[in-house]
Amino acid sequence: MSRLQTEFRVAPSPGGWSRFMVLAVIMGCQLMMVLDTSIVTTALPHLERELGFTGPTLSWVQNSYALAFGGLLLLGARAGDLMGRRRVFMAGVAVFTIASLLAGLAPTSEVMILARVLQGVASAFAIPATLALLVQSFPQPGERSRAIGIYSAVIGAGGSVGIIVGGVFTDLLSWRWGLLINVPIGAVVLLLAPRFLPETAKSRGSFDAPGALTVTLGMTALVFGLVHAGEAGWATPATWLPLLLAGLLIAAFVLVERRSTQAITPLRLFRDTTRSGAYIIRILIVGAMFSTFYFLSQYLQNVLGFSAFTAGISYIPLTLLFFAMVYAVRPLGALMGKPMLLVASLVIAALGMWWLSTIGPASTYFPDVFLPLIVLGVGQGIAIIVLTEFGMSGVAPEDNGAGSGLVNTAHQLGGSIGLALLTVVFSTAAGTDAPRAPADAQAYAAVFTAATWFYVLAVIGGVVIFAASRRAASK
Repeated sequence: MSRLQTEFRVAPSPGGWSRFMVLAVIMGCQLMMVLDTSIVTTALPHLERELGFTGPTLSWVQNSYALAFGGLLLLGARAGDLMGRRRVFMAGVAVFTIASLLAGLAPTSEVMILARVLQGVASAFAIPATLALLVQSFPQPGERSRAIGIYSAVIGAGGSVGIIVGGVFTDLLSWRWGLLINVPIGAVVLLLAPRFLPETAKSRGSFDAPGALTVTLGMTALVFGLVHAGEAGWATPATWLPLLLAGLLIAAFVLVERRSTQAITPLRLFRDTTRSGAYIIRILIVGAMFSTFYFLSQYLQNVLGFSAFTAGISYIPLTLLFFAMVYAVRPLGALMGKPMLLVASLVIAALGMWWLSTIGPASTYFPDVFLPLIVLGVGQGIAIIVLTEFGMSGVAPEDNGAGSGLVNTAHQLGGSIGLALLTVVFSTAAGTDAPRAPADAQAYAAVFTAATWFYVLAVIGGVVIFAASRRAASK
């Protein structure tokens, strides 16, 4: 009996139809949770009017989710290892579905914030289980590569799909439907999961209470400091004190994990240059792209005068390219090698972002926005797939939950760090003339220029991974 069959409580490897359904169930969960953030972003002005949010409290519709999600991700990954990944996956999906219903029906701002916290907690436990289940359900390298490609495309395109769906619901029906759509999706996932997802055996061990406490508090403090920096800048005590606390707690977490026999995040996962580089590059490019979704949507509406619906469908080319790159990665990887393909894709994405940074008040959607989005879609679409593969490469089956948690933690941190940094860039560039369309256009261009430097740093990281792969091959 193979190690994989020992790990699973269902004996045979699933057939073609079963593997398809495994992928469908996991993608249903992933898409539901990734879509949610972008849909809520589109609906924020309507939430402010209908639920009585003030300017400062409105930001907590997103921040409350980010704090719960980012703070609990690594704990959620460990829970899947100890309690069974399907069990934790289904519990997370169930709570997220109930929380989406609560958010969609929320009568007050307080209920909305509570629902968003519950969604963040649920995502932190469900999402790490998705990638771990996917990797273990597709043991053959070719099948696993294709499955990870689709998974990565959903993650990469989820933000733009969310803006599209959010724009359609917000303009044509109601912002509430953008949240309520998760309820039937979640119900279908819960119905299919027990039949098609294999349960993993519970690992022996404990939750590593000191590690869980320090990483949860450290990640929460880090995300809080970053989101506050995006609102009030870096110099305020409410920004730098949480960031200082986060640094101390994360340092304490590393010391705890070095001595722990049941580490919540085994430090051996960082010993491989390719894996560690993939986490760092992911933070950089997700930070750049997530902020592009956020600020470009505003540019299209505030400067070019698009409606929420029109701004949403403007992302369709980018979304289609994210999914199309699933079919390009395997042949290109075989031709060039995955490390070289990563470097090339990051260079392409950097060029696309630089092109987008040339927008101005007189720009038009075609060609000034459309063509850069095409280039970005090719580069980012390939890079996110390769990085997901590298982030899980060489991870032992017993560490799949922790490895998945690190991939998703890097993704979450990228969004938080990128938005915090680029919000400061936007505020500085806009100055006191922010309401004027020309000044806004210049501020958006400044944001995309700064995002271009994220990609430049990512290219350097890609070169390091390429050099490491060449050294390993020569031994």
